[in-house]
Amino acid sequence: MSKITKKIFKNCWLLTKITIYCFHPLTQPQYVVIIRMSNFIVFLIYKFYFKEVFMKIIKRNGSEVTFDINKIIIAITKANESVVPSARMTEIQIKRIAEDVELAALHMNRSLNVEEIQDMVEDQIMNQRAFEVARRYITYRYNRALVRKANTTDEQILSLIECNNEEVKQENSNKNPTVNSVQRDYMAGEVSKDITKRLLLPADIVEANEKGLIHFHDSDYFAQHMHNCDLVNLEDMLQNGTVISGTMIEKPHSFSTACNIATQIIAQVASCQYGGQSISLTHLAPFVDISRKKLRINVEEELRSINPDVTEEDIDRITEKRLLEEIRSGVQTIQYQVVTLMTTNGQAPFVTVFMYLNEAKNEREKRDLAIIIEETLKQRYKGVKNEKGVWVTPAFPKLIYVLEEDNIHEDSPYYYLTKLAAKCTAKRMVPDYISEKIMLQNKIDKN
Repeated sequence: MSKITKKIFKNCWLLTKITIYCFHPLTQPQYVVIIRMSNFIVFLIYKFYFKEVFMKIIKRNGSEVTFDINKIIIAITKANESVVPSARMTEIQIKRIAEDVELAALHMNRSLNVEEIQDMVEDQIMNQRAFEVARRYITYRYNRALVRKANTTDEQILSLIECNNEEVKQENSNKNPTVNSVQRDYMAGEVSKDITKRLLLPADIVEANEKGLIHFHDSDYFAQHMHNCDLVNLEDMLQNGTVISGTMIEKPHSFSTACNIATQIIAQVASCQYGGQSISLTHLAPFVDISRKKLRINVEEELRSINPDVTEEDIDRITEKRLLEEIRSGVQTIQYQVVTLMTTNGQAPFVTVFMYLNEAKNEREKRDLAIIIEETLKQRYKGVKNEKGVWVTPAFPKLIYVLEEDNIHEDSPYYYLTKLAAKCTAKRMVPDYISEKIMLQNKIDKN
């Protein structure tokens, strides 16, 4: 609610208090009249100025509509007409109930759902001591609930297709609900929610979730047996080969190929689970030396065909230059594939990339890993271009940089990486940092 509206309401209540104070002591009927007059003033302000702006109701299918007092009047009238004349309420009583519910809903300062409105109606009917009407109204609600329980998915799915399901629109900022693949995922999710609610969860859990006492997360995936958040064993799949879509993928023979396979693995994992996944750059580091040796053979052949007296230093220098180009290309492949891939659930993979120097198995691998980390930080610092050609910060992959003895002191051999990471964080809000010391203290060895 806007500050102006709050101020008006506050002044109305203040005027009421002043009136009560000035005419104190008041009899009970006088006090009731003043309170009702204040409520009526607030109601009129809302009725003619603020209703269309603030009064929204969330339907059962998740869509948001404007509050309609006539629907309350019609529902109460139907229940009222179903009882004997002597137990009926007057039209004035029915209208007063509807207005009291409307005013109470306004004071909530948020969009109420249908069930909350109907609970208010029940309370107000009983306040009028029209108990027979209340029983008929409650019975009607119960019967309608039974009908909905028999088929809870139709309206939800139709609202998804129409793109007017506000609950889904606000659920995941990483998904575009107008994209067909996203809609298909959401449609499957509605079926899973329905099965989870009716068949898989205990009744007390379902009730607590619906009342807001707890939140049962990911019920749209609960019906299936699938992983949630994986630590991907990239090393095993790259070193020993893997199978993707029925095709054998053997151990790669270069760093660039390893990066390509890594992105395919990321896509496959993301399509077969929900939640995020983590990979380590350390698992790519061994393929740097494989590329180095492969490139050196090619460079030596080229140079010696031109100059038989070429030195080993020249061969090494050109080899390292070409190797850096391949590393740059491989890292770029991972970054652009991750942000542009669309998995079967219609979103980019949630990927976290771990950068930990002491994970390397030897000094050569550690130096190669440092080159990969440096290139990863440089490219993240640069960002990616959006549809308008503006450099922006990509959402993924998320980066984790481990602080250790080799990179936290100014005289440490890899301190330059920490400085680069800090520079990147200042501009792109990544990477996040983990202390090796604390991590090892908290680690439980698998043996």
